[in-house]
Amino acid sequence: MAHLSELVLFGLVITQIKASGFLGGSLSFSLRTEKPDGSFEVDFYYREYKQTCDDQLSWQCQSGDCGTLIKSEVLILEANSSAAASCQSEGHMTRNVPTNSPFILRDSGCCWDSNVNGARDWSLTTLVDVGTRTDTNRPNRSPVSATVPRLRIPQNCPLNIELLVHDPDDDEVRCKFSAEAGGNSSCSSCHSHPSINLNQERCVLNGNGSLSVGTHVFEMILEDYPKEDITITYTDGTSSVKHHLNKTAMLNPSPISQIPLQFTVEVLSPTEGCLTGKTRPQFLTPTPWHEDINMAAVGHGFQLELRAQSTETRIIDFQISGPQNMSKSLTSESNGIAVATLEWTPQQSDLHRSVPVCFTADTATSQSEMRCVVVMVGQSLPLTGNGEVSCKENIMTITVNKTSIPGINDTWLHMIDPSCSLTSNDTHVMGTISINTCGTQMEEEGDYIIFKNVITSFDEPGKIITRRGHVTIGFSCQYPKVMNINSHYLNKKSDYVFTEASFGSFSYTFEVFTDASFTTAMAPASFPLEYELLDMIFMGIKSHSALPNTRMFVESCRATPTVNPRGPVYYDLISNGCSVDDTMVEFPHGPMNYNFEIQAFKFTGEFDEVFISCSVILCEAGNPNSRCAQGCVKDASRRRKRGTGLETASHFLTMGPFRVARDAQHRSGQQQASSKDGSSFYEQTNTTTFVLAALLMASLVLLAGITSARGKRQPQT
Repeated sequence: MAHLSELVLFGLVITQIKASGFLGGSLSFSLRTEKPDGSFEVDFYYREYKQTCDDQLSWQCQSGDCGTLIKSEVLILEANSSAAASCQSEGHMTRNVPTNSPFILRDSGCCWDSNVNGARDWSLTTLVDVGTRTDTNRPNRSPVSATVPRLRIPQNCPLNIELLVHDPDDDEVRCKFSAEAGGNSSCSSCHSHPSINLNQERCVLNGNGSLSVGTHVFEMILEDYPKEDITITYTDGTSSVKHHLNKTAMLNPSPISQIPLQFTVEVLSPTEGCLTGKTRPQFLTPTPWHEDINMAAVGHGFQLELRAQSTETRIIDFQISGPQNMSKSLTSESNGIAVATLEWTPQQSDLHRSVPVCFTADTATSQSEMRCVVVMVGQSLPLTGNGEVSCKENIMTITVNKTSIPGINDTWLHMIDPSCSLTSNDTHVMGTISINTCGTQMEEEGDYIIFKNVITSFDEPGKIITRRGHVTIGFSCQYPKVMNINSHYLNKKSDYVFTEASFGSFSYTFEVFTDASFTTAMAPASFPLEYELLDMIFMGIKSHSALPNTRMFVESCRATPTVNPRGPVYYDLISNGCSVDDTMVEFPHGPMNYNFEIQAFKFTGEFDEVFISCSVILCEAGNPNSRCAQGCVKDASRRRKRGTGLETASHFLTMGPFRVARDAQHRSGQQQASSKDGSSFYEQTNTTTFVLAALLMASLVLLAGITSARGKRQPQT
């Protein structure tokens, strides 16, 4: 086994970087302890990517009282990786500061690696704030992020980079180019990228293949904002009010903290194709998903297994960006499959850290998507529980014996999507979900499709201490594939089933109807649905609940050109319960259903499909304090907070795709033409789905150590 660590450099680094070949870096911070004399120790962990390992970062105080540097060590993590051809290091420094008031650290130097942007000097700036927050009664902690040393994409393939964004305080994080962030985030070059779209809320970069071949520099800032207005207090007697991101209340609220994230993207020469799994590596199970949350414990070995496949180009390496002393071993399997095993044993100094681990699978001419996970280090391993799983055609049910999770308050359990809680009786904790809800993840493994979810626990908001252990219980259902068919068509999706503590199990159906009578639903075989522009589309949502005194409320509906309702391109139909599309007509309906019509449209540009996603909630009927009773609220700042027990969390339902008939005919002609060339339409669209057989197999994954639980962001409504 080859260790990533090769050399440890101790001592204070006092020289500024002057060597060329800078490829990027990142930093995060957290308060370590308050000293008896009233001073504080603040920990900083930073990563640096360069062509050579000759110098490391040297952070200087730009403003405020930055205190005294009492510890600094740098570890070379990996040098001359066959995939990255670069040097990667992680630094850990501790500063003693007299108060917990904000201050700014900065480092700068020359030069960026040769790039098409003409970027020369670089700078990394961090706004540090470890004051005490009124929402958590704890010191503020910065967001956590990282990338691999080199991101690579062939010029003819679409660029889509999902950056890691994890905030230990559960703040809202925005990603900005440094030139747009302003304030304390000044950079020496601040290069813009006109052909790149940045979704600041989701921290996703998208490009259309127009980037020139060569290395492109990205200088970014991550900012965190509270989800509600808070006050941060400091030991020098001052305080600061931080506002949440409510655009109607304040256009430019100031962030709590800012951290740098800088990296390069190497645009490679065009390849013969962009098909994942063939010309580009594709991750396979059990590779963790992007932004999964993993639990580790001090002194206990932690392991991640990465599997990727590329049948037409050989995988030569896995790029890894991880903590000090993480090791990597590589093995090969048949059919172009390569496996990387990552191992790490957290030390006492890692306790309570949120550690980013990013990885890609690389060939000589291409690279997989980048995935990043977060490893949260605790004092002991989480409880894993005992239970049973039942798998039906589109439903998963898990039942956990309470005796296997002693001392756990079952009201603080949820699934990957935190809005999905569980129910319980005297002996068991239970949850029922459909395979397309609650953050359930889908993986393909040979002749099977696997749907996975995780039950995990969370600390009570606002509490400084806890005496409850952590719970992580993974479960899955496995279905055989019987055939492959084209694409991502939703057809008529099965009922959306959810479980929440106050409402038990409930479900929704989302249908498209033939006319305004809303009696005949479109058959699954008719999808994708084709319409002429300005045709009327009739849709209806219906809820089902065993509780008699409930009503449904449609809080938002939006159209997107992809199946992702949180994508960067969208058009609102309903917002905050208010109709915002001029062609939308609501029809009379009962308390448990909602019928409406809109005129058919399409998105401009290259998009040829439309998906409709609606956010719905279930409320206690007749309660004037529920969200359902509020109805249309045009001023979002006047919306009341969700009342526990009065209403469910908000859940997205998606229907589609819809196509304009002429576009569909044109696309059909393209399919026929491509088949004459001998190439597969399925390969060109790079989409596969499946028909599930009636034979079902259940497997309960009771994790005996460390289990992944994907951190799901809340949908933007």
